Amino acid sequence: MDENSALIAQLLMEDEIEMRNGSGKGNVNGKDQSDGGWKTVTYSKRNKKQQLPKVSHSPENSSSEHRRSNGVGGGEADVFRSIEQHSEDRRRRIAEESRRREEEESGERDGSKRNSDEDGESDDGDRGGAGEQVKRVKKPKAKKPKVTVAEAAAKIDAGDLGAFLVDITVSYETQQDILLMRFADYFGRAFSSVSSAQFPWLKIFKESSVGKLVDIPLAHISQDVYKMAVDWLGQRSLEALASFVLWSVDSIFADLASHQGVTKGSRKVVQQSPSKSLVAIFVVLAMALQRKPDVLINLLPVISENPKHQGQDKLPVTVWMIAQASQGDLVVGLYMWIRVLFPMLSGKSSSNPQSRDLILQLIERILSSPKACTILLNGAVKKGERLVPPSALELLMRVTFPVPSARVKATERFEAVYPTLKEVALAGSSGSKAMKQVTQQILNISVKAIGEGNTELSKEASDIFIWCLTQNPECYKQWDVFYLDNLKASVMVLRQLLDEWKDHSVKHSCLDQVRETLKSFRQKNEKVLAKAENSGDHASLKEADKYCKAILGQFSRGLGCIRSTFIVSAALAVGAVIMSQKEFWDLQKLSAMLNLPTS
Repeated sequence: MDENSALIAQLLMEDEIEMRNGSGKGNVNGKDQSDGGWKTVTYSKRNKKQQLPKVSHSPENSSSEHRRSNGVGGGEADVFRSIEQHSEDRRRRIAEESRRREEEESGERDGSKRNSDEDGESDDGDRGGAGEQVKRVKKPKAKKPKVTVAEAAAKIDAGDLGAFLVDITVSYETQQDILLMRFADYFGRAFSSVSSAQFPWLKIFKESSVGKLVDIPLAHISQDVYKMAVDWLGQRSLEALASFVLWSVDSIFADLASHQGVTKGSRKVVQQSPSKSLVAIFVVLAMALQRKPDVLINLLPVISENPKHQGQDKLPVTVWMIAQASQGDLVVGLYMWIRVLFPMLSGKSSSNPQSRDLILQLIERILSSPKACTILLNGAVKKGERLVPPSALELLMRVTFPVPSARVKATERFEAVYPTLKEVALAGSSGSKAMKQVTQQILNISVKAIGEGNTELSKEASDIFIWCLTQNPECYKQWDVFYLDNLKASVMVLRQLLDEWKDHSVKHSCLDQVRETLKSFRQKNEKVLAKAENSGDHASLKEADKYCKAILGQFSRGLGCIRSTFIVSAALAVGAVIMSQKEFWDLQKLSAMLNLPTS
């Protein structure tokens, strides 16, 4: 019994030491006691219980073990069971105490974190509240006053501008590019306070007529400022102004691109906004174009070929530029209209009524200017080129005289401007080398138009064809070459010549060439009619031959009339001489009878 008590005491002591060590490790490592300490203690106890029989091999131990196995010593077993239960209760209490301590420690940590978060939030709240108080205390920012284009333009002083121009001219006399940029800087500062809301140029250009576009934005510039600026620009070279104008146009198109939406699937491109005020760019560009309109002719290849300057969205700007140039020179305005805008009417844009209307508004404005017809006729040739070339005349005929089913509202407007443009297209020195080339080109264009079967177009083309014959006798030879290839067109021209022979015979400078051409036609007709081939053209050949014969008959009657007129004139002259002599002798006799003195 003493050995058992000593063994029990030893076991209890070891359990207590191990539980203390387990609880200490739990506190140090911060691990969950249910996972760490409990399992360690349990496994350790089991190992020790398994090792108990091996503690001693004495006969007493073996005899006691033998007695337990034979049912002896039941009381001693109950003693051990109570000890084990007591040990388990102690371990459970120790584990619960450790678990409680860990929960308290974790609660303190969570509480401290919450306190720190709440403190942070309270600090932020305090700061936010202070900020709100500061914002409330701060005075509202004073809004910048809205400055209109007219108000900004009114502040520009002509004297100040003059002094500025003198100063920069002295400083950059040989650097014209810098001069022009400094010129733009001056107006950029003058209009810097004008916001885009005060100058919504895109909306203005879309909604304004050409008559209003011309005055934007120079209508707000005083006459003194304008005159001083354009006089200074007039001293700059055409090359420098061309670069300056191109820079200005590119700046406007860059602003236009920045306002346009990006199409689906395309990569967004960041556009550089111009450094100068848009109002200032429009002002200096308008001044340059009005003072040196020829700069647009120099830039014609760029404007008409560079894709950056193409497109329906850029049409209002292009119309505005040509309108500004026409303010300075109507000839340049028409020159650019014919080559840049008019071809659009035969392309995709011809189906756009707004584009067509804008293009027509500009030509109507040009032709309605005072003395426009005289100015344009005198400038029918610009820098060695026809103001209205033959190709433009052909297009003009087709849009003015379409087939009845293709007529639109704009057709009447073309009919109104057609006579003046046709007159400019046919203007020139009759008999000159350049004019001979033009008439031959127009003759080819006219014969094609005559044969298209459009009654109105054929009539107009026939008139122009006959005009070419009166201006250049060489056109008869050209007609003789393509006579059979354009037989139907030739028949129409011959018919009109016969019907209007009295008028045309006076206009022809060389009737001999007409007679020779008609005889050649008759010979060709006889040769073709003699063949069995081309029987389909026999009717046209016979009709043409009939007209040729009739016109040649007019020549015979004309010669007969000339002979008769000559004979009658000669007889009258002889009669007048005889009568004058007879009257002289009668006067002599009368004087003798009356004894009057003779002279």
